[in-house]
Amino acid sequence: MTQHAQEITSGERFAFGENWTRFLSTLNEERILRAEKSLEQMLGNLRGRTFLDIGCGSGLFSLAARRLGAQVFSFDYDPRSVACATELRRRYFPDDPDWRVEEGSALDPKYVTSLGKFDIVYSWGVLHHTGAMWEALHNASLPVAPGGRLFVAIYNDQGTASRRWLAVKRRYNRMPANSRFLLLGPILVQTWWRRSLKDLLRLRPFASWREVKRDRGMSAWHDLVDWVGGYPFEVAKPEQIFEFYKERGFTLQKLTTCGGSMGCNELVFLNSAAG
Repeated sequence: MTQHAQEITSGERFAFGENWTRFLSTLNEERILRAEKSLEQMLGNLRGRTFLDIGCGSGLFSLAARRLGAQVFSFDYDPRSVACATELRRRYFPDDPDWRVEEGSALDPKYVTSLGKFDIVYSWGVLHHTGAMWEALHNASLPVAPGGRLFVAIYNDQGTASRRWLAVKRRYNRMPANSRFLLLGPILVQTWWRRSLKDLLRLRPFASWREVKRDRGMSAWHDLVDWVGGYPFEVAKPEQIFEFYKERGFTLQKLTTCGGSMGCNELVFLNSAAG
């Protein structure tokens, strides 16, 4: 049994790849276009750029970057996630030499360094799930070319609320798989009842459910499962991420916060080091 499989079996890691495998059945052209738009909004024109996707998950954003003209390298620690990205490559870019997918760890600096330098290094909602977030954040900076950009999204630190969610996530992963709905169901109701009621009163039932995360092409249900189950789990304030990369020669270019909520803060940095 691999280390990854052992971690899942012992309840120390959420099976992200299983969730992404189910997500692929919902993937359509609209979701892909929205993923493309979200990349362009934060990173501009990707045509001709080299793009490293650290923790590629479903492979959706690797696919979006490739369709936007980038040369893409995708890797993930979870073999099922690697399989998802490989499947998307097979569907949309079969035998494409400009999109490579393989298994690897963001916590292995030798591996990350061996990949070379990239114009854009992208890691959205991943590094806080490694079990060693600050180490992973440092490693993510290693393959950024001089003048290149690093795009990370990290869960916002909500203080006590974040500690409560850590306990929920730990409990979820240690429950038998066939009983996790007992935890997931109440959280679904707690998270969604207000918005669902407003939709009904506006005669637009489930409108919010359909529209949530559409800006990134994601799925409300799979995003909820990812949120509740996502473990290991660490958080940071945006200013902590800013100072961390400033010390490493990076300049903040763009910042989108989640307004103090339980979502991710998005940060784009420029590697200001000379070539």
